[in-house]
Amino acid sequence: MIELNRFKDGKIGAVTLSYDDGTTYDKQLIEILDRYQMKATFHINSEFFGTEGKIPADEAEEIFRGHEVAVHGSRHRFPTQLPPQNIIYEIFEDRKRLESIVHYPVTGLSYAFGDVNETVINGLKTCGIVYGRTTHSTFGFRIPNNFLTWDPTCHHNDCLTCADRFLSFLDKNRFSLFYVWGHAYEFNNNNNWDLIEEFCKKVHGDDRVWYATNMEIYEYIEAVKRLVISADNRMVYNPSAIDVWVSNDGETVKIPAGASVTLDPVRG
Repeated sequence: MIELNRFKDGKIGAVTLSYDDGTTYDKQLIEILDRYQMKATFHINSEFFGTEGKIPADEAEEIFRGHEVAVHGSRHRFPTQLPPQNIIYEIFEDRKRLESIVHYPVTGLSYAFGDVNETVINGLKTCGIVYGRTTHSTFGFRIPNNFLTWDPTCHHNDCLTCADRFLSFLDKNRFSLFYVWGHAYEFNNNNNWDLIEEFCKKVHGDDRVWYATNMEIYEYIEAVKRLVISADNRMVYNPSAIDVWVSNDGETVKIPAGASVTLDPVRG
């Protein structure tokens, strides 16, 4: 029987990180992440580019190359305290400025202060945002039911303990998504840059794990959801532009973009 429990390249686990506010400490964090071939998403308030302690706009494209830039509200206002038209301004203006700097569509977001309600979510949809990360830690490793209220696994203060659990899940061949969030300036304030270094050492380079940005996770899972599977589980059609992987009776199978695949009968 087909199960939707594989990430890109047939991996059973995925790790993604996100960091808010676009401070100059992001550069130091990226140096560490790049050294361990990890990926992250950086949520930025575009009206603060170049102000004290913030990344200059003319350096952002190069600094964040290989990672993802996403919306965090143009001026980091509490979204639920804004009237609907100002929610849209805060999100859409941030999106437009960021896109003009990084030169690709910016359609991800983290909620400023983790502040969200149904009105804010409707504003995201109007602005073409496809996922929104909260600040509510689940301490779990499940795929979110709703990407517009995407709860992370944990803040980086808890990442080492959660990393041990994540690796134990992989040892049991359990499909797992590990999402860490925070602010890069916290490492400086708490004098604990060794924390993220130790985390990267612990989880990097694992053949069972896909290291991805938030958007890469979102796009892959959405492609998996679009699979068309025959009633007898023998045929699978992938209408998306992304290769996806599934398991069939425990065997990992690639379903290429735009292709139909006929599978072996289920044993037993």
